[in-house]
Amino acid sequence: MGLITDQLQELQALLYKEIPITKHLHLTVGAYNEHALRLDAPLAENVNHAGTAFGGSLSALLTLAGWSMAWFVLQESKLSGEIVIQDSSCKYLRPVKQDFSAICYRPPAAQIIRFDKMLRTHKKARLELQAEIHESNTLSVTFQGRYVVFLQD
Repeated sequence: MGLITDQLQELQALLYKEIPITKHLHLTVGAYNEHALRLDAPLAENVNHAGTAFGGSLSALLTLAGWSMAWFVLQESKLSGEIVIQDSSCKYLRPVKQDFSAICYRPPAAQIIRFDKMLRTHKKARLELQAEIHESNTLSVTFQGRYVVFLQD
């Protein structure tokens, strides 16, 4: 198996262990590359009374996608830290009626360099991340989140 496959499996196990709601959402770590990270969830376990995806599940998957992107950024910097969400906002543009995926976009290189420098210097840094859920190539939910990472020795 490749390094990315191993990291995807490591992240999946970490999420299930450290954030138990991920099991209830039936979240799976879908993919990661130099542009984005994808987390997937089935509609059946995240449905609301109207037969569409529950807003809390959509928000949770987006928040977890950001958390997971921060985890990958730390891994690539060969650092370990505690990741917490500081602030976020979601815009629900249209109902989600099928299995869904949250795509979190990798921040620009300049932001990652600043983040890494702050973390190494001050043992704490913030990372601004954006994520989306699309259905049938149409934007359904947008997310902006600020994560704080505390360096662990």
